[in-house]
Amino acid sequence: MDKNPKVAIIMGSDSDLPIVAKAIKVLKEFKVDFEVRVISAHRTPDRASTFAKGAEAEGFDAIIAAAGKAAHLPGVLAAYTVLPVIGIPVKSSALDGMDALLSIVQMPSGIPVATVGIDGAENAGLLAVEMLSIKHEALRKALKLHRENMAQEVIKKDERISEEKF
Repeated sequence: MDKNPKVAIIMGSDSDLPIVAKAIKVLKEFKVDFEVRVISAHRTPDRASTFAKGAEAEGFDAIIAAAGKAAHLPGVLAAYTVLPVIGIPVKSSALDGMDALLSIVQMPSGIPVATVGIDGAENAGLLAVEMLSIKHEALRKALKLHRENMAQEVIKKDERISEEKF
């Protein structure tokens, strides 16, 4: 029997927690184990490399990394592990998160980082679950049910709106 999947959620600053909370909620919903850490690519580079180098041995299956501004954290972690890394660009500067988005999405060839939209932690959580569902059938079934539930919500909203007298 396979071990329960486990995801690391790393943020460059504790100020990113309100954004990252959406990924935490998704992982809880799908009953995926996770750990949340604050590790800075710039202020604690040795800790970042040590964490990433040991992530696989610690039982992690994927890493979600949130960072703003220069947003090097996801790329630094990806440079030290072959585990999939999902970057969340955080809107935390005068550039409305575009700096973070471009820093994460423009990784050099050979060291990919999956990237979601600015402040897109919910999608980061779902993407991690999708990745894990390749190996874990229960997650795949739960994702299908999740998608069906979303569709039903849209259908209900459509019915409600179509009955409105504009």
